[in-house]
Amino acid sequence: MGMLLIPFFDTLALVVDIYFKIVVVEIVLFWLLHFKIISITNKYAQKFMDILKMATEPVYKKIRAKIPPFADFDASPFILLLALFFVARLIYVLREMVL
Repeated sequence: MGMLLIPFFDTLALVVDIYFKIVVVEIVLFWLLHFKIISITNKYAQKFMDILKMATEPVYKKIRAKIPPFADFDASPFILLLALFFVARLIYVLREMVL
């Protein structure tokens, strides 16, 4: 029975890993735009940022409802990264327990 769960855990780990990378790319792109390393008028960067925001903003809203931004600093991306890290570790531990 346990061997049947391994593909499930592997798929779940892959989804969490991809979402983790999406959040990291969004954070990096935000700071590149903020410090004007990439021009704000760059239509490709703006379109890419819009796509990333569509993927992450619903989760950020739920985090901001519990922990609002303080001193103009939005910690929701970093809280999400931390939560995704713990979920990935949990998936890994559960997968090892099944083996």
